[in-house]
Amino acid sequence: MRTLKSSLSVLLLLIAHNLLGVIQDTTFRADSNPIFKHKYTADPAALVYKDKVYIYAGHDECPPPENRYVMNEWLVFSSQDMENWTEHPVPLKPTDFKWAKGEAWASQVIERNGKFYWYVTVQHESIHGKSIGVAVADNPLGPFVDARGSAIITNDMTTEYTQISWEDIDPTVWIDDNGQAYLFWGNTQCYYAKLKENMIELDGPIEPVHLPNFTEAPWVHKYKDWYYLSYAQFFPEKIGYSMSRSIEGPWEYKGILNEIAGNSNTNHQSIIEFKGKWYFIYHNGAIPTQGGSFRRSVCIDRLYYNADGTIKRIQMTSEGVAKN
Repeated sequence: MRTLKSSLSVLLLLIAHNLLGVIQDTTFRADSNPIFKHKYTADPAALVYKDKVYIYAGHDECPPPENRYVMNEWLVFSSQDMENWTEHPVPLKPTDFKWAKGEAWASQVIERNGKFYWYVTVQHESIHGKSIGVAVADNPLGPFVDARGSAIITNDMTTEYTQISWEDIDPTVWIDDNGQAYLFWGNTQCYYAKLKENMIELDGPIEPVHLPNFTEAPWVHKYKDWYYLSYAQFFPEKIGYSMSRSIEGPWEYKGILNEIAGNSNTNHQSIIEFKGKWYFIYHNGAIPTQGGSFRRSVCIDRLYYNADGTIKRIQMTSEGVAKN
């Protein structure tokens, strides 16, 4: 009996230790690409807020040697210097949306008026196909809760240009200088719609955005007087981009930003300015030996502009941006 009690005590301590590990932050140094090597991460979306970078990423959980997408949660990491990172507790799962049935695909978090809105891709429970939901929190680490109790975009809302069930994915949001917010998304066909100030309702019709060889992964940013719409094109995917003087277009295609990201059919980017430097954040399949298209890893390299506002071709490096 004493031995049994001792064994139970050890078991309880191990369980408590594991639970503590779940709720505690974990800090580590990223001195090369990929920057997160202890977990497979994909579809990075970066947020700059109060001198910190937050990277929200999907968690690739497909067990090798299987090859399929298994993504049951999103992860969040933060850094003050792009070198030392902290992984925080899992902030959101598809199961946090009662109307969804799974699949934590690409997402983005944006701040407005002290609230943080997280636009996510999930599989809808009752409407066939992928849908876009939105969660909200009072700080960038959560806790996040469903902001509206239903999807903001469902597959039956976008039937004019494609008949596929996965076109309503990869949301990205931009708040323009006049305060008007825009939601962009799409696969095969890119779309945008205005958002109301509450950030959880559409404020007008869904409009198509016609881009050359558009596949998925739109991302909007602005530099000086230019708007940039970058996106994955072709398959396997490269990242191309277009420029415009207006967030509503017309968009002029400018070329490829980065080539196929090693050992990965998909390519998904975010572009940010942090402490006076511009960064290109993406994923590849470079973790040996079990990485690949279904076990991807987030990387970061510098981004530079030409004098005319166009972007120089991204140089994907093994060294990354630590101390760069």
